[in-house]
Amino acid sequence: MAPPNFENGVSGQNDHPVSTLAEGRPVEDPSTTLQVKSRYGGGGLALLGDTALIETLAHFPRERIPERVVHAKAAGAWGEFEVTHDISDITDAAFLTGMGKKTPCLCRISTVAGEKGSADTVRDIRGWALKLFTEEGNQDFVFNDLPVFFIRDPIKFPSMNRSHKRHPQTNIPDPNRFWDFHNHNQEGIHCLMQLFGARGVPESVRNINGFGNHTYKVGKEDGSFKYIKFHFKPDAGTKEMPAAKAAELAGSDPDYHTRDLYESIERGDYPTWTLYFQVMDPSEAETYRWNIFDMTKIWPHSDYPLRPVGRLTLNKNPQNYFQDIEQAAFSPSTMVPGVAPSADIMLQARMFSYPDAARYRLGPNYQQFPNNKPLSKVYAPFQRDGPGTINGNYGADPDYIGSQFKPLGHSRYKKDIAHDMWVGEVTAYVSEVEEDDFEQARMLWRLMAEKGEQQTLIDNLTSHMGKCQYDIKRDAIRCFARVDQKLGQALAKNMDVEI
Repeated sequence: MAPPNFENGVSGQNDHPVSTLAEGRPVEDPSTTLQVKSRYGGGGLALLGDTALIETLAHFPRERIPERVVHAKAAGAWGEFEVTHDISDITDAAFLTGMGKKTPCLCRISTVAGEKGSADTVRDIRGWALKLFTEEGNQDFVFNDLPVFFIRDPIKFPSMNRSHKRHPQTNIPDPNRFWDFHNHNQEGIHCLMQLFGARGVPESVRNINGFGNHTYKVGKEDGSFKYIKFHFKPDAGTKEMPAAKAAELAGSDPDYHTRDLYESIERGDYPTWTLYFQVMDPSEAETYRWNIFDMTKIWPHSDYPLRPVGRLTLNKNPQNYFQDIEQAAFSPSTMVPGVAPSADIMLQARMFSYPDAARYRLGPNYQQFPNNKPLSKVYAPFQRDGPGTINGNYGADPDYIGSQFKPLGHSRYKKDIAHDMWVGEVTAYVSEVEEDDFEQARMLWRLMAEKGEQQTLIDNLTSHMGKCQYDIKRDAIRCFARVDQKLGQALAKNMDVEI
């Protein structure tokens, strides 16, 4: 017999709820402490038998969970995704099939380098994570607001993030470490120009893009597929914040972006994004100008135009931030039938790293939390037990593969999206920086000229790089001079450096 549901922990069910212990025993006055009073007055000895006191004190230091190593500071909200265009020619993923199809979702938008209490308006990449609760399991998108990334070799990922964080001795962010890393890993030049350009600080998180960065596959039950770049573009347009305003708000209102998203949803001004695909046939991947699995590169829209797919609307604020947003876990490995990873090694590594981080931060059964739990039926009896199990733990069902006591059914996907054919030997490899790594940065520099944004880039780089010691500045300026000699000369003049 199932236990009765008294809806514990839900606020608002009674105007005058009775305070209780965690196991439900009513407490007459939660402000009192059982004690042996001193003969002199003013306090006494607390009793170990005061369960209310012990529970209160014991719970308090355990209220916090480990902070995310990156993406610690975030705003978030609930919403829905609606299919607005027919793309049945390239995929039969259930959440993308059928005009008007709606799927509930949870979105979390974050800064990357700063801690949980850091300012929203710092110059930083923004993480853009979305969990779609589909009828065939959850589909996670773990994107960024810039179209490219700093590196393409996954073993560099911890080093890159450490260089953007605090100095291990001084505990202060150090631009010398930031630029020292990038001077020696120049494949990130395109991303650096994006970050220090106009879009490095958005006006609000309602006005940023959600770029997939990686190349993905979408396909059908018959195994056919296309390569895809995902783009969520804000319907209100992208808007940038001037550096002076961003610096002022970092001190006067460090939660500016978080507040803006919450208040806009509360007043019914719901932010929306349109999802677009860039679509590439597998046969084109072999001869395309750039390696399509390199996340330091884009696919120019002139080669692969944006194809509209659907609309995302964020329309409900979290009921409780810790429960809904802080405990949310997103991973590029969380995919539904019809969506699959490509041979991008950064994507492959992230598919391990993100759920591994969630297991450390939240525990091995974090998928059972209400904000992570799929709406579709889950049957995973080979993943059971462990702390936090609240799903019935599959009763007496076999906990081993291959049992006559509980025969398993089959997915509709008899054949998965086609896999790549691999022929080769195991070898240690790290990508080399080539002249071609600077070409898309040159394209962006020319685009900045058309938009009148070149001076913004020069000023932002000067402000940040100018704090570095001489040799670090010199090497960083030489890196930008490989993009364009005039850019290098302008930076050298501003910082009085000989290049």
